[in-house]
Amino acid sequence: MKPKFGVVVFPGSNCDHDAYFVIKKILGHEVTFLWHKENNLDDVNVIILPGGFSYGDYLRTGAIARFSPIMNSVIDFANKGGIVIGICNGFQILLEAGLLPGVMLRNISLQFVCKDVYLSTENTSTLFTSEIPSEKKAIKIPIAHGEGNYFATEDVLKELEDNNQIVFKYSDSNGVVSDEVNPNGSLLNIAGIINKKGNVLGMMPHPERACDSVLGKTDGQFIFKSIINYLTN
Repeated sequence: MKPKFGVVVFPGSNCDHDAYFVIKKILGHEVTFLWHKENNLDDVNVIILPGGFSYGDYLRTGAIARFSPIMNSVIDFANKGGIVIGICNGFQILLEAGLLPGVMLRNISLQFVCKDVYLSTENTSTLFTSEIPSEKKAIKIPIAHGEGNYFATEDVLKELEDNNQIVFKYSDSNGVVSDEVNPNGSLLNIAGIINKKGNVLGMMPHPERACDSVLGKTDGQFIFKSIINYLTN
């Protein structure tokens, strides 16, 4: 089976074409855009909620996009085991939709942060991380956000840890996690989490911006290749 990807387009999305380009041109798989006003998912196997500023980030990041018609279908798709990855604003939308626990706050610096960061892979057995080499201490992925400060109650954090749902943490190039390398104040240095079923991933860093050698970094490919490997093997 050759998986088909769908990239949801909201008003204000600005990483939708980046994600499309990676899937279509770099990885050579079928991909289609899914308009936010539609309900039809076009028989896709994977849904990408891309980064950007859906609905201008008015009210609260992801809060309006969560009520787009397409999200009813996305929620149903995810609840039935469909694979969903939310990147940056897409992660914020997943939180608002209740597909992942927690909320996003303003960066602790109260400034927009745009730079390359390193991520320690905390769970290598997910369908999103299986292709990350075991010898890879950290992957290099860029961030670009103003509200990436992940927050949850102590009970939720404990549940995430107990269920091994924390997938990525901000780290240094050697995979060492510390406050010094936390770019936004996220609790436990959380950069990405999955749901209990393991079919929904939310992450603030942008893997689609780290897939082309022209850009000097390709670690983002590991995440998309992990999904493809899961669906084809």
